[in-house]
Amino acid sequence: MRIVLIGPVYPYRGGIAHHTTFLERSLRASNHEVLVISFKRQYPRWLYPGSTDRDPSQAPLQTEAEYLLDPLYAWTWRAAQRRIAAFSPDLVAIQWWTTFWAIAFTNLSTYCQRKHIPVTYILHNVLPHEQRAWDSWLARRALRQGDTIIAQNPNEANRLLMLLPKADVRICEMPLFSGFTGDVISKVEARHRLGIAPERQVLLYFGIVRPYKGLHVLLNSLAILKNEGENPLLIAAGEFWEEQQSYLKDIHQLGLEDQVRIENRYIPNEEVDVFFSAADVLVAPYLAGTQSAAVALALGRGLPVILTERIASGVPQAYRGLTRVVPAGDVTALSQAIRAASNAQPGSGRPPAYPETDWQRMVELLESLG
Repeated sequence: MRIVLIGPVYPYRGGIAHHTTFLERSLRASNHEVLVISFKRQYPRWLYPGSTDRDPSQAPLQTEAEYLLDPLYAWTWRAAQRRIAAFSPDLVAIQWWTTFWAIAFTNLSTYCQRKHIPVTYILHNVLPHEQRAWDSWLARRALRQGDTIIAQNPNEANRLLMLLPKADVRICEMPLFSGFTGDVISKVEARHRLGIAPERQVLLYFGIVRPYKGLHVLLNSLAILKNEGENPLLIAAGEFWEEQQSYLKDIHQLGLEDQVRIENRYIPNEEVDVFFSAADVLVAPYLAGTQSAAVALALGRGLPVILTERIASGVPQAYRGLTRVVPAGDVTALSQAIRAASNAQPGSGRPPAYPETDWQRMVELLESLG
């Protein structure tokens, strides 16, 4: 098949850029011809809450792409239309995660419909986590132009059907992320690099810090464990997209200064394996959301995960033995899950299936849509 894949890739950073790259690699490995159309600019600088949307990694995940699209300039959409026409694809697959791109993607998918080219949207979030009054209208306008829509967990499929009851929705659980740098290191070496004692329980909270991801809940759970005489170390590794001071205030008031290490920055690819190899468990205490690239990273390495029911439906069935699910916002339940994880016998650290097979499921679904 000839497939156009539209979405961010390097030099843009983050889970969706990585998702696009892993999917492109898997499609090529299955002998498909792939054209990746990416962005001249992802957002205007004043709209991006982080320090930069560019990937600072020394070992970035790279792929061939044509950087044609700007969200605001219609002439770049026409350039993408011409490139799609020249490529003559059997399928166009568009990554969907923000309504900021809705008008541009509506334009491209409408053009493909006129040319009788099937379009599928790959959902990361139907609507933004912090919604505005116009988001539903924008999402409905774009997504209804898709012939099919791929949801990566059942909850998000249901959210979509509330917005577009007649949508043709297919579910393919989010594939796992592995092989970021190819640099597999031992727990002993990882902890040596981070200056952590070998015997201490280490919890990892990974990724951009935003209100819906529940870091405040995790801090209060640590306080319960501290009062019971336990002393796990939490590493919160990721850039803060809200005021860091409120978390520092919590840490001080709860007396957790010796139990929390904050890395307020985007973690480059070459350091990802260090943090995940040093941890005993990833904690994803989401209060809302869909699925988590951090969870996909952990499971791809065989690292146990504690997560809430808000994102648990996105975990592939074969990997659910590595997870403990707690109610969102339940501080006591989360502390009990952390305690149970500390008492669990260590496993082999090997995933129950090879992550490549997870991407193959996505590839086979796309093959069926062309």
